[in-house]
Amino acid sequence: MSRRPPLAHREDSRFIPNLPAWPLADENPGQWGHAGSRFQLDPEGHVVMTGGRYPISGKPLKKLLPWFRSVIALPLAVDDLIPSTFPPSVPAPFQNEGFLETLRAHLSEEAVSQDAAVRLRHGHGHTQGELFDLHHGQVARVPDLVVFPVEEEQVLALVDLARAHDVVLVPYGGGTNVTEALKCRNDERRMIVSVDMRRMNRIRWVDRVNGMACIEAGATGAQLVAQLAELGLTLGHEPDSLEFSTLGGWIATHASGMKKNRYGNIEDIVLDVRVATAQGLLHRQAVAPRESVGLDPRWWLFGSEGKLGIVTAAVVKVHPLPEVQAYDSVLLPDFRAGIAFMHDLSRTRPWPASARLVDNVQFQFAMAFKPDSEGWHKVKSPLSRLLVTRVLGYVPDRMVACTLVFEGGRGEVAAQHKTLARLAKRHGGMLAGGENGASGYQLTFAIAYIRDFMARHWVLAESFETSVPWSKVESLCDRVKARIRDEHARRGLPGQPFVSCRVTQLYETGACVYFYFAFHHKGVERPMEVYAAIEHAAREEILACGGSLSHHHGIGKLREGFMAEILSPAGLAWQEQIKRGLDPTDVFGIGNQRVEVTHG
Repeated sequence: MSRRPPLAHREDSRFIPNLPAWPLADENPGQWGHAGSRFQLDPEGHVVMTGGRYPISGKPLKKLLPWFRSVIALPLAVDDLIPSTFPPSVPAPFQNEGFLETLRAHLSEEAVSQDAAVRLRHGHGHTQGELFDLHHGQVARVPDLVVFPVEEEQVLALVDLARAHDVVLVPYGGGTNVTEALKCRNDERRMIVSVDMRRMNRIRWVDRVNGMACIEAGATGAQLVAQLAELGLTLGHEPDSLEFSTLGGWIATHASGMKKNRYGNIEDIVLDVRVATAQGLLHRQAVAPRESVGLDPRWWLFGSEGKLGIVTAAVVKVHPLPEVQAYDSVLLPDFRAGIAFMHDLSRTRPWPASARLVDNVQFQFAMAFKPDSEGWHKVKSPLSRLLVTRVLGYVPDRMVACTLVFEGGRGEVAAQHKTLARLAKRHGGMLAGGENGASGYQLTFAIAYIRDFMARHWVLAESFETSVPWSKVESLCDRVKARIRDEHARRGLPGQPFVSCRVTQLYETGACVYFYFAFHHKGVERPMEVYAAIEHAAREEILACGGSLSHHHGIGKLREGFMAEILSPAGLAWQEQIKRGLDPTDVFGIGNQRVEVTHG
């Protein structure tokens, strides 16, 4: 009787999973998130999240507004709302009749839209400036047409048609971009077609033996977490935008996720890409563990932000679901001790899947953002408060917190917990429990909605990130915060700015640092210009302190003015010449990273 060979020797190790189609997310128009989920005031004047999607939903946040008022030193009246003119008027579409006529042979009628609301949504990401324009300004240019391919052959046909009819193609994933990469340039007079990839979201095949899967580019993070879990697998890539961002978008922006420490950044996860380019389909005949095959065009796609082609699918690493997933948290006396703790943690092996250190402002924000008697508030029981403030000598206005996620085998996770306890003690910290760690990690997804609530109350807010060597983390954080406060004061803006930071992804040589900045703008003329000027000054300070222009958000149009500061003339020339050589007629003409191309 014949037997199947052992698993490691089988050649037929790929299988096609029988998984249902994944529906498109039902979004809030003109703001972040799922329809039905938003922050608003309850009858008692407390902030509450609507719907039931998140653990925090329906629970009054009694401390949030009073705390925020104290930070910005302004009353922030609950009934003082900025008027919104959303939706703005949408300009009439540019028409290319030849393209439209031939398009009908490749896409069904329901896969093509010139609806004004659909076009508007595909013409913006989620920067503060773009959302401000949606609610209080005008939109000068949006895509003229939106298409929804369902097969790779349709994407290739779109590229051929665009070349033949001088049409611009813009790949669109989840629309979560925060660098104005989806924003159309006002001077573009060709027809702009947004190629929405979200209907191409299938897991094509899975290879358990070799730890690989081929996944279409429109699959969202939420889909991949759910469907891979049904197969007992995980990708391990969980950005803050997990619920909406897509695999293709992660590649195009050179993304990083909250569990990078264990699973790697997107370039560590992706083994191969399939890309529709002006030269045809870019792909490999096979995927090997490593190759030395000369210049590798795959690397040109990471961070390309839609200017070289449309990612249709990728082969990625997948892992068995961890035996154990555990959370923990650490309280530390101040931010300096926290940075030293994180630096020491980066020298251990294996790293926790995620470790995120928040400064005191964010620590207080997290406490204000929790319902009574939940999360960090349990640490503030009378006995715990006595231990923290008197025995350990913590000062409430200086203490910080680190939340951690552990994934792996039972013994591995137990060893990591022992390391955590040892390092916490070394730096004057105390363990604060897994419940706080879990709630801190999950809060990431709900807290993204708060910016839209604050925007209705005359508050502009944004986040921006960098990476920096360990020796410069503390000084960079201090100097950037000081620069923002100085810029705010110099302009005589109302109250005080909200400024905070956190240290996230770990590296042997340094870490990622996130900054958060907000200010009240009632009575301020041209507030977005003021905001943009302060953010620009903060970015100047980051570069002066030895930080990177971006860690994972990308460049787009928002940061293109800094490109000459971070790349030599030869580096800029290489970028321009790659674009000109691979896309000479500028089919992918969204114009990110300021690559000037002569139409030919």
